[in-house]
Amino acid sequence: MFVLSIIWGVKVVYKYQEISEQLRQKIINGEFTSGELLPDQNQLAKDFDTTRITIRKAIQSLIVEGIVFSKRGAGTFVRKDFQQSIDDLNSKIERPLGTTHNHPDNKISSKVLGLDARLPSEKEQRRLLITETDPVYVIDRVRFVDDQVFSLEHTIMPTSITKLSEKVLASSIYDHMKKQNLKIAGSHRIVTAAKATESDIKELGAEKIDPVLVIKQISYLEDGTPFEYSESHFPYQTSHVTADINLV
Repeated sequence: MFVLSIIWGVKVVYKYQEISEQLRQKIINGEFTSGELLPDQNQLAKDFDTTRITIRKAIQSLIVEGIVFSKRGAGTFVRKDFQQSIDDLNSKIERPLGTTHNHPDNKISSKVLGLDARLPSEKEQRRLLITETDPVYVIDRVRFVDDQVFSLEHTIMPTSITKLSEKVLASSIYDHMKKQNLKIAGSHRIVTAAKATESDIKELGAEKIDPVLVIKQISYLEDGTPFEYSESHFPYQTSHVTADINLV
């Protein structure tokens, strides 16, 4: 059974997040239309009485959400399919805390299937706001809660974020990041169902005809930097997924 647990809390809102939300509403309300060029960063900084650095973070957040895109030498434009991205984000689960944090009273373990590094694909570059020369980790592992299979994870992470090892993967990546003072701000998630893959059958014990829960996620740090692009699969029979959602 898939269980969604909502934890109420107070969310700290940063200036760039406020600006990002205001720009998002202007796009939704039609003040900036599909395909339109946004004012340059200097003008936006003046309009919002802030710095270019803050404006850049706000725009990065909208890029991650798929609402705008930047073209070098031309500026930032509203995506033509921005409404689809906004619809997808209506079901987002904010501030991912990780399996270890969400199950503090349980035994959490991992089976590392792979840890490699390579150059990113074009899709990964867009999702993580990196260039073709920025290497990424490719991480595959199975997570267990009290020795019962919980999820199958496939994660892409820029190597510049933190140094990873199989020892770290066997434990908690998020705890490792926390020890390095890397603060996780939130994520954008799309939750769907899919047919079991060969990997799901092998690692999750799924049957060929079984559905699996699929969560695709982009997570970002406090400064707006995307640090993780992942897809996790959960067996429908036993998975218990806890999400921390801030509503205020």
